Amino acid sequence: MLGEVLKASSLRVSLPEAPPVTVLLLQRYMADGMPLAGAPGPAPPQAGAPCPAQAAPCPSYFYDMTVTDGIFWEKCHLDPQLNGLIHQNKLGCGMQVKIAQCSYVYNEKRLGRGFLCIEQLEVLEGPAFTDAPPQLKVCHVKSTLPLKGGKKHYLPLWNNDDPCGDMWVEKTPLREVSVDEFKLTSLFHLAMTWETRINFQPLLVRIIHKSRLRYYGKPKTKLDVPYQAYFDVADHSGMVLMVLWGSLCPEWYHSMKIGTVLLLEKYAVKKSLSSKTQSSPGDLQMKRFCSIEIALNVRDPPAKINIIPENKIKPEWKLPEVEYQFITRSELDELAQNHFCDIIGLVQYVGRIERKRKKGCVDDFWTYRWVHVIDGTSEQPFIVELFATSQPDIFEQIHPMTYLVCTQMRVERNISENGSNTVYLTTSLKSQIFITGWHKGQPYTKDPKVKNFIQWMKTQEEASYMDRSIIGGYYLLPPLPDTFLEYCKNIKEELALIAISETEKEIDSLHYREQKRIAFQGIISAIRCVSCSSTSQDASGVRPMQIKKRSSVCTSVSETDHINKGRRKYQQAGESASKQKSPPLEQRNIVTRSCTKRQIATVEATDHHPVPSQHSYLTRAASKKRMLRKFLQDNSHAKKESKEVMETAQTYETGNKEIADGFKEVHTQRMCHNSWESVLWTAVKDNLTQHLNFSNVFPESFPCKFNYIHKEFLMKQYNLQAAKFKPKERPTSGEMNHFESACPLEYYEVAILGINHDVAIEVALLHDSYLFQVKDTPQNAVFSHVSGTSSCQETINQEGFSELLSLSDEDVKAAALENQRVVCILDICSLDKDKTEVFLRKIYKITDVNVVNQT
Repeated sequence: MLGEVLKASSLRVSLPEAPPVTVLLLQRYMADGMPLAGAPGPAPPQAGAPCPAQAAPCPSYFYDMTVTDGIFWEKCHLDPQLNGLIHQNKLGCGMQVKIAQCSYVYNEKRLGRGFLCIEQLEVLEGPAFTDAPPQLKVCHVKSTLPLKGGKKHYLPLWNNDDPCGDMWVEKTPLREVSVDEFKLTSLFHLAMTWETRINFQPLLVRIIHKSRLRYYGKPKTKLDVPYQAYFDVADHSGMVLMVLWGSLCPEWYHSMKIGTVLLLEKYAVKKSLSSKTQSSPGDLQMKRFCSIEIALNVRDPPAKINIIPENKIKPEWKLPEVEYQFITRSELDELAQNHFCDIIGLVQYVGRIERKRKKGCVDDFWTYRWVHVIDGTSEQPFIVELFATSQPDIFEQIHPMTYLVCTQMRVERNISENGSNTVYLTTSLKSQIFITGWHKGQPYTKDPKVKNFIQWMKTQEEASYMDRSIIGGYYLLPPLPDTFLEYCKNIKEELALIAISETEKEIDSLHYREQKRIAFQGIISAIRCVSCSSTSQDASGVRPMQIKKRSSVCTSVSETDHINKGRRKYQQAGESASKQKSPPLEQRNIVTRSCTKRQIATVEATDHHPVPSQHSYLTRAASKKRMLRKFLQDNSHAKKESKEVMETAQTYETGNKEIADGFKEVHTQRMCHNSWESVLWTAVKDNLTQHLNFSNVFPESFPCKFNYIHKEFLMKQYNLQAAKFKPKERPTSGEMNHFESACPLEYYEVAILGINHDVAIEVALLHDSYLFQVKDTPQNAVFSHVSGTSSCQETINQEGFSELLSLSDEDVKAAALENQRVVCILDICSLDKDKTEVFLRKIYKITDVNVVNQT
């Protein structure tokens, strides 16, 4: 490949017959914000090829991709117009791709070799590469630095908060130093005299708190390592903020642990400008010097840092010990909003890692997950919202049945107008987390409440807690406010409402595992219960299909795209799609969402493929397949309902992106007879200009019971896609049967009609499970399953409809909802590729004049 590119006159070559290669590594780094000097421009379109897309703004990040053909490996640059494949996890490690077009790029401002730039590629949709690669030879590029631009380091693939790469030193070598040889100063003296001095005497301090890393790089900044980290350090006279800057972060961050004693020979003192970096006011009984901060940098002056080994720390130095504020779960209910505390407990539930877009950012995200922790002092667990704390080795290894310690957590109290109360903990800037295997040597091991918890656990039977351990699933807490006015006050987004027709755009814009909440006006028009049985979770890569239906708007694709033979082609220029008016109702096309949001397969509904029509609401413009394949074992309650449900008829098989010529049998999906449909829906549903369907529920949305045998596999499933290829551990289909359901495999389909009666969307409503019940929260009691009964056994009628949708006013009846405008709140999350989770979270009545005026 390299030889062909170098021989080409334009340094660009098309490779129609290139053999597939495997992706070994994906690396992300900050873009320079300007085109590389000497880089060739985009290739002109060939005859019959799609037109080039409009020029995109300068990307925030670049990606390098290392690939192998099984003999050699090569690091290549990915053209920025292909970044979306990584954003949506359509291109990942272990996948096989065909490079269709590439170019060779030189940097005219540097002497040396250039690099390959991949401009077009095909992602093969077959099973990902799972075997360990053999010993490979380097083909061309050996550099460990980013290929394009002048950046000196790589970033984590999915956030900017974690250390990434070999430049982060795990343990800085200690220097022999005698503290007694230095004339030390105190923090108190420093705070009093720093403005009159240029050089400062050495300081001897202990680290009390440690923050996560902060990355402040921008595309046009020239800084090599734009990181900083905050530390609270103290001596016998008080406590002060210390800031570690730039390239000192990779060298010292890992070595500067809580409790570490530092001898600072050279440092700078500055006026403290940020109050956000200060710790909680009541966490320590010592004086805090808030007016100054100690700065450790590579220059002005160059910092000189020494770590004093623990066995050489002397009592006469009078350094304060690290103090904690551990609380028990029984004490949490008495704590005020924003109180800081520490906790220890046994993990009973851990959710998947999700991402939340940072405010005002396009490609920057926070990563977080929800955890439930028990300590034996209350029937209620600690509900913990854990954001990444620059401890990826711990954050990604949290699993049920481990002992979890969280420090510097902040209390969030959710009190609604009706008096319901939900309290949970969230991480702060200086939170740290530790799990089993990381507790040894930590200062908190001496704390009395930590010792009490350990003693209590020794008296417990592990098996009783193992049966209740859960992992994954859509998370329903904390509850939303009772009124839309209160909801508007709490949200940080500037736009409270969107048009119902914009929901598809919002969903399509999601990045991998991005979680978002949207609100729009609509009319609840129909509802039905769906019960899925005879399923077990499938680890072999079978992915449920999600259907997108439209009545008069559909995307046309070429004939060759209808059957794509298990692969998709992505081009630098992008793919264009034209919209056209659909044929009459009796010949209406069914538009099925495939693994690519831009490429869809169109199947014409004819008399050869009848669709069941036993319910007015069950009648669809197309037969829809629910592929909750091999998800969980049969639930006993589902078997008892066998006489009350009907089987879905034959469906179109679209697995592996191929439209089959006939119908294939799928696992039974049961539709409860209980359903409701408004008169308005019956009149308008066949005459809509746009009808979107996002009502499928994927296996990842249901929590499952934790299985220690498959611990590593389950953690990989609910962590983010790895940036580096590792051989996958795949349980056999027989072993997967041990993954038991943690809640009934049932959900509700809700049809929401736009207030202009021209657009409709169907979404899912996943009832709350007893696993996530919270005391004093009426909203969470709507779908209680303490006895294990099935929600589908409830009758969906006019009297119970308001309760079913968790309306704030429980006295509202379905008759009152006929033609009534409500505000619908949706939770949307891109699970993987085109698997998008869309749930109706809550609906609000539009009754408050202030709400109408505000929106």
